[in-house]
Amino acid sequence: MAFGRSSRKKPYVEPVTLKILVAGGFGVGKTTLVGAVSEIRPLRTEEILSEAGRPVDDLHGVETKTTTTVAMDFGRITLREDLVLYLFGTPGQDRFWFLWDELAQGALGAVVLADTRRLEDSFAAIDYFERRGIPFTVAVNCFEGARRFPAESVRGALDLDPEVELLMCDARDRESVKNVLVAVVEHALVLADRTHATAAP
Repeated sequence: MAFGRSSRKKPYVEPVTLKILVAGGFGVGKTTLVGAVSEIRPLRTEEILSEAGRPVDDLHGVETKTTTTVAMDFGRITLREDLVLYLFGTPGQDRFWFLWDELAQGALGAVVLADTRRLEDSFAAIDYFERRGIPFTVAVNCFEGARRFPAESVRGALDLDPEVELLMCDARDRESVKNVLVAVVEHALVLADRTHATAAP
């Protein structure tokens, strides 16, 4: 002891690292969400939208969008000193879906980001995670000027299972996004515990 204080340092705790996907339709805010919480400079693979892509990139509802993710977004956030999340944002357009299987390997869970102006764009991501048994949470990105709907109405329109959590969020706001990520992790861990309990002899 020195001057009444312990000279011992807290033991180093090796953090648990978890992989979370951020998916959803074109222009829904995936890149923004990853950038809002990442404690490192996010890796982005964005390209300028070109005239050649106009026939296949539906800009209805996102007319001001000028870039698109062509591979993935990547960021990292430390939720606790012993828990780190690696975030992988998926590309939104159909022609880049071949990358999803590779990005999904080893993922604990996923966020499906939704836009009520283009809600149908969420169906493909929801179907993808349901078919592969990857736990996910739906986060409705509340864009300025977009009409707001009750959560239960959005849930019904997306035909979500009762155990799938649906949250309202602002993809630009760090605390709002952190709440979504915590919900995904908690949901995935509950399902994992349930699976282990069922498999136990």
